[in-house]
Amino acid sequence: QVQLVESGGGLVQAGGSLRLSCAASGSIFSINTMGWYRQAPGKQRELVAHITRGGITNHADSVKGRFTISRDNAKNTVYLQMTSLKPEDTAVYHCNANIVVLPTLLKREYWGQGTQVTVSS
Repeated sequence: QVQLVESGGGLVQAGGSLRLSCAASGSIFSINTMGWYRQAPGKQRELVAHITRGGITNHADSVKGRFTISRDNAKNTVYLQMTSLKPEDTAVYHCNANIVVLPTLLKREYWGQGTQVTVSS
């Protein structure tokens, strides 16, 4: 059994900052790509950023220069540092990870339950 648990969401004023964390736990052999997605009301889920095990990152154009994804492989944790937040960043943010699980060594995709980020104007 594998779980992704997010933390760090909340309410912030425009221009403020938040840091999201997502920790993976359970029967993990290794974790490949980890990422953050978000879904605003009435909109489709969209990629915010992802990071490979080796640290190669990709950020959506809408967050480049404002958000930074990082990870700690020893802690099986991925982070999203969000700065210069805008009201349009308001959404539920979900963690995603591609994990090789024990004992089968099969690669599976997992999602966190989501954490609400609300940016007031």
